[in-house]
Amino acid sequence: MTALFLGIDIGTGGVRACAVDLHGEIQAIEASPLPSPRRDGDAIDQDPELWWQATTSAISALGRKLDLKRVERISVDGTSGTLLLIDAAGRPTTHGLMYNDARAAREAARIAEVAPAESGAHGASSALAKLLFLLDRAPLKDAHIAVHQADWIAGRLASTHGVSDENNALKLGYDPIARSWPGWLDQLGVSREWLPKVLVPGTPVAVVDPEVASALGLSRSAQITAGTTDGVAAFIATRADAPGDAVTSLGTTLVVKLLATQPIFAADQGVYSHRLGDRWLAGGASNSGGGALLTHFTAQQMDLLTPLLDPDASTGLDYYPLPKPGERFPIADPALAPRITPRPSEDRRFFQALLEGIAAVEALAYRRLMQLGAPTLRRVISIGGGAKNAAWTDIRRRVLGVPVEVAVQTEACYGAALLALRGGPP
Repeated sequence: MTALFLGIDIGTGGVRACAVDLHGEIQAIEASPLPSPRRDGDAIDQDPELWWQATTSAISALGRKLDLKRVERISVDGTSGTLLLIDAAGRPTTHGLMYNDARAAREAARIAEVAPAESGAHGASSALAKLLFLLDRAPLKDAHIAVHQADWIAGRLASTHGVSDENNALKLGYDPIARSWPGWLDQLGVSREWLPKVLVPGTPVAVVDPEVASALGLSRSAQITAGTTDGVAAFIATRADAPGDAVTSLGTTLVVKLLATQPIFAADQGVYSHRLGDRWLAGGASNSGGGALLTHFTAQQMDLLTPLLDPDASTGLDYYPLPKPGERFPIADPALAPRITPRPSEDRRFFQALLEGIAAVEALAYRRLMQLGAPTLRRVISIGGGAKNAAWTDIRRRVLGVPVEVAVQTEACYGAALLALRGGPP
């Protein structure tokens, strides 16, 4: 009986489950929708039971396509920074505060006074800010343990709670270099009893709970592993696996991630690193990207102009496209103005110059990471909507000077399945 490895992605709009074989080949993917979280101003939360219902639904749908008793390991990823409190038995004592919940502004100010600049715990949407917010308002008569979205789903599968991973724990204040909870948490009154045990992603935690196994058709020997965040799972899905491999996300903004052998931090530029075993995923985000293009052309106009581009011939125009003034990386300047002049009379040439400008920002971003200690750029794998534009890929290949390819798979659930297969990060 050929072994299978299961990845579960708890996304904003639904849960996706993916099964792969020993070669990492996808055998089946199923999904179950989630309702939108409750919103009230900066407060954005959801009942965790909805995540569990969607998870079991997605796994059950997968079981109608293949024999789940072949599953040997299961990894779960979730939205980064989504947090809830549970009691000693794993029952939620709060709603899940979603990754983009930003109500904890006062708590974020307290964190800013004591946390190092490079900590991932800064900001009103950080998991640590959410923890302080919840502890100030939740009754403490029950035992409280802070867990992330992926932690809690994995805990339900194994009936073993209070375990997290090095990627999810980053925004809760975990120090990935020292691999421990830092001493400065004491200044915030954060008891270690409230914090989860942190493991390397992919590390076995426990076997699946027998009742859960019976209900879902899983083998009772299937292991539940420590998971990761959705962003890291999506990176793993691209199959980038060597230092110097990079992934560029071409969405509304431009996000770059480079696999490194040492951590890279530049808090003033928003550069941070996730730990991937003995390697590091260093990354930063620019305000340039698809949003800058949409200030000049509609998506339909861009589709019509793309066949008219000449990717091999540079326009010679030196643009820095931004949707509005302000940049964070690779240039940290909140007042940086877009540079999009002179404008050619031909829309085709102007559009190509904008694409070249964003490619130049991407190249500068990777040079900045290398200046900060990242390895030499080896290849770039593209994801996001802009990756579908073949002419832009050719332009970026010319500007970056390294091989540029489009990811075959970008599903976070596939990355989680690869994590389960490997038993650890790439």
